[in-house]
Amino acid sequence: MSKILAIESSCDDTAASIISGGKILSNIASSQKIHEKYGGVVPELASREHQKNIMHVVQTALDQSGISKNDLDAIAFTQGPGLLGSLLVGVSFAKAMAQGLDIPIITVDHLEAHLAAHFIASPAIALAAAGPEFPFLCLLVSGGHTMIVKMDNETDFQVLGRTTDDAAGEAFDKSAKILGLPYPGGPLVDRNAKGGNIKAFHFPEPDVPGYDFSFSGLKTSFLYFIRDHVKADPDFVQKHMADICASYQHRIVTYLLSQLHKASEETGIKQIGISGGVAANSYLREMLKAKEQELGWKVYIPAFEYCTDNAAMVAMAAKFKYDAGKFAGPQQIAQPEINFPDLSNILN
Repeated sequence: MSKILAIESSCDDTAASIISGGKILSNIASSQKIHEKYGGVVPELASREHQKNIMHVVQTALDQSGISKNDLDAIAFTQGPGLLGSLLVGVSFAKAMAQGLDIPIITVDHLEAHLAAHFIASPAIALAAAGPEFPFLCLLVSGGHTMIVKMDNETDFQVLGRTTDDAAGEAFDKSAKILGLPYPGGPLVDRNAKGGNIKAFHFPEPDVPGYDFSFSGLKTSFLYFIRDHVKADPDFVQKHMADICASYQHRIVTYLLSQLHKASEETGIKQIGISGGVAANSYLREMLKAKEQELGWKVYIPAFEYCTDNAAMVAMAAKFKYDAGKFAGPQQIAQPEINFPDLSNILN
């Protein structure tokens, strides 16, 4: 029964998790509040905070799991994509610890980990009881990525469509900033949208061939919409915050699900899931469940704690690689721009 320590440090959350025999025994994260006053993540500050937090986070994960470091069979870490300075902290710590314990390392792509979140089971549930059947379509939506991925098995992926410019999470965060909401703004748009009228304002749906996405034009239209209405009425945003957020969020979510529906129809796959930070959006979850009833999908939505950046998803991806004997050599380095799913550079 493999026991693996997994470390996630791709952005501004320092996280560690212990998995044993396919069960998550601990999942610890330390979030960095320092970035709030800057309205976004400051890379240099993020790497410094990781250095401060990583030893405590790892030790807490070990203590909570009841597993001794000497009982570990491997150490996994997020190799990329992400902020270089942040990744370096996790990579260096994991490699040094693995060398000291004389155990192998496992490299994990951050996006691959988000896909693996669908297979996480609680300590009381066997691994076989969790997760979708294959083939499986996943809408992976986060602050930096938006794509539709076809999974043929736990380690075999095919990207059917991806954003040609900005990501859905960025579209949420930028709209929040325009509205004067603090960072991180995406969850605040979701919160303010509750009780709002989704039909109050109209935003255009992007028109992109195939299963790809584009959000740059939608962001620009939102900017001009707010600019023009505020020019006519300086209190426009304050008066209509709920309706603005509801209408804009509705457009993003219906666009995401429209492309996912197209992919499902043309591939014939009805095993459907979402992952990534935007998968925590309550309206996206609600609409996906509605599609399940309408289209006969079997929908899988990870628990909220496994949607945003966390180490449990890294641990689950590492477990699959451990079982397949896919270990990495000591020469592996942080790769902030890994081209998912071309994982050949991190599987050997």
